[in-house]
Amino acid sequence: MRGGATRPFEAVVVLVSALALVSGCSSGSTKPGPGSATSHPATGPAATAAAPSEPTRPTSVRVAAPFRHRIPGMPPSMGNNVYSAARRGEMLPRVARAPAYLYVPNSYGEPITTVIDQRTHKVVRVLHTGSLSQHVTPAYDLSRLYVEASYANRIVALDPMTGRIQRSYPIDRPYNLYFTPDGKHAIVMDEEHEKIVFAGPRRFRPQKVISDPSCNGPNHADFSANGRYFLVTCEFSGSLLKVSTLGQRVMGRLALGPGSKPQDIRLAPDGRSFYVADMGRDQLLRIGWKKFRVTGSTHLPAMPHGIYPSRDGRFLYVSDRGAGAISVFSLARHRIVDTWPVPGGGSPDMGGVSADGRTLWLSGRYDGYVYGWNTRTGRLTAKIRVGGQPHGLLVWPQPGRYSLGHTGNMR
Repeated sequence: MRGGATRPFEAVVVLVSALALVSGCSSGSTKPGPGSATSHPATGPAATAAAPSEPTRPTSVRVAAPFRHRIPGMPPSMGNNVYSAARRGEMLPRVARAPAYLYVPNSYGEPITTVIDQRTHKVVRVLHTGSLSQHVTPAYDLSRLYVEASYANRIVALDPMTGRIQRSYPIDRPYNLYFTPDGKHAIVMDEEHEKIVFAGPRRFRPQKVISDPSCNGPNHADFSANGRYFLVTCEFSGSLLKVSTLGQRVMGRLALGPGSKPQDIRLAPDGRSFYVADMGRDQLLRIGWKKFRVTGSTHLPAMPHGIYPSRDGRFLYVSDRGAGAISVFSLARHRIVDTWPVPGGGSPDMGGVSADGRTLWLSGRYDGYVYGWNTRTGRLTAKIRVGGQPHGLLVWPQPGRYSLGHTGNMR
């Protein structure tokens, strides 16, 4: 990584977890029922497996096709699951020392980011991060947190140990922020100007700009299991782009159909599919990793927006912003197995899962609240008033060796 930063590869490789992942995300056979406390994502046996005292890498695990030929400088995978290093208990010691806060940017109204204690649900402080603060993103090496303040034309760096502002960096209209899997580049989504900007990972000085006529409103992205390409959702043109990580060029274009408004995108744990929240058509789309096309879809209640894997990699939590609920999607069964409503209604949007996997935290985009769901029971356990229009909430700290960006896409 540039600037002499230490790469965060000090995580212990967990033998038990890696062996459990040979068969991908379908290894769990328990079928969850609505509201079942014994079969929900945080309660699987992998969530409580103890780590061995010595770092050990299994030699019997054959590397699956999506993980082969990873780009130079990318950390090796831990078994055939892209999220194996982000499971419960895989926290780096230096990251675990950070206070357990929620960082809640306000997209409209006051130019602030609200900091909330996860345990007490109390507001710790309010940071003046800039107009249209969109998302809060962990740095690639997990040493900083960044707020993308779009109208303020800056990225604001926060110290995760204190929850305070360190400094800011000028850049045009940053909507969302990602990092290449080798840590060499930041990728800034300039949605307003329809640009995908490769930049330095520390000071965000632009290096190369991609602007494709087929992509109107680039906003979310995720990387293949080997890091060789990433997919970008283009909200206003209803399409996806496939971009080469090393070549920094467009490799493919995919139109999703009339009425499509793709939002968040996340890679499946086995690396064989990308899942896209299509807010315009109320669908969760499945995109093939090898052939760039739609391979399946699941109907969702209304306006799906954010996608978050459970800590054991068996489920995706999808925020249905228009329905005021969360859909729990089983990766093994390819269908919705539970729905968690906001009592009285709401607009769940963006956020993440707590380090222990027991709470799903999301912003309430149009009602000024932060919500917390118990992932074992599906019940809403927290509703915290912040005002304004909270957007890309970050839960910190989180397990993982490095960050690919957004609100904690950890690997």
